[in-house]
Amino acid sequence: MDIQLIHQFIKNALAEDVGDGDHTSLSTIPSGTQGRAKLIIKEDGILAGMELAVEIFAVVDASLKVDVLLQDGAAVKVGDIGLTVSGSTHSILIAERLVLNCMQRMSGIATKTHRIVSLLKDTKTKILDTRKTTPGLRYLEKWAVRIGGGVNHRIGLYDMILIKDNHVDYAGGISNAIKAAQKYLADQQKSLQIEIEVRNIEELSQVLATGGVDRIMLDNFSFDNLKAAVKLIDGKFTTEASGGITEENVLEYAACGVDYISMGALTHSVKSLDISLKAY
Repeated sequence: MDIQLIHQFIKNALAEDVGDGDHTSLSTIPSGTQGRAKLIIKEDGILAGMELAVEIFAVVDASLKVDVLLQDGAAVKVGDIGLTVSGSTHSILIAERLVLNCMQRMSGIATKTHRIVSLLKDTKTKILDTRKTTPGLRYLEKWAVRIGGGVNHRIGLYDMILIKDNHVDYAGGISNAIKAAQKYLADQQKSLQIEIEVRNIEELSQVLATGGVDRIMLDNFSFDNLKAAVKLIDGKFTTEASGGITEENVLEYAACGVDYISMGALTHSVKSLDISLKAY
C-alpha cells in the first residue's frame, strides 16, 4: 500500500464529504459520546478494502479502536462481520460513508475478478485490468483487481508504451510507430516494455516483420482469427486478447491460447458488494 498516495486520497475524500463539519451528528449527538459499530456483509463475495478502511479510521481519528475480523481476499457470506470499531461516535460517523464507498466498490471488483480467475483456473491465461477506471480511484480499483487474483496491466500512460490504433494511424503505420517508440526509449534512456495493438492478421504480419515489441494485443479478433494469430506468433511475443470479452465468453477466448485477456468490465461497470456499518 502506497501510504502517501492513500493518505492524500483520504484527505481529499473527507474534504469533499465533511466540508465545514458533519452538522447532522454535531446537532443530534452530544460531544464526547462514545459508541461502537460493526461492518456487516450483506452479500456473498470477496472482501477488499479492509486495509484501506483501517487507514481511513486512523486518519479520521487515531483514537478509534478497530478490530479486523476478516482480511482482504477473504470469501465472505451474508451476515459475516468484517470489523468492529469503537470510540467517538462523531468520528465513526464521519468515516462511515468513505469506508463503505471504498469497500463496496473494491469488494465488487475483487468478487468479479475472482469469478473470472476461477473460470480460467485450468488454462494458462491470466486476466488483466485496463485504464478504464474511475478518475481518482484507479489505485484502489487496480488494488482490488489484485486482491481478486487478477493482474494489473500498466497503471497509467507513464509505465508502458502501448501503441494502439490511433497511435498507428497518426504515426503513419505500424513500422513507423514501433521504430519511433524504440528511438524515443533510447533517446530518453528509459526502459519500458512496448506493446502494440493489431486489428487483423494483416497488421499482425506487419508487426512480426518489424519486431521490436514485447507484447501484441489482438483486438476484437474472432475466435478463428485469434487461434490463427496465436499460431503465427508462435511464442515469439506475449499475447493479449481484448475487445468484447465478457464473463460469459472469457473461457472461449482463453481456449484460443493467449497469455492474457484484458477486460475493462472488471472496473468500468462492476456491481458493488452490499456492505453496511451499523451501531450495536
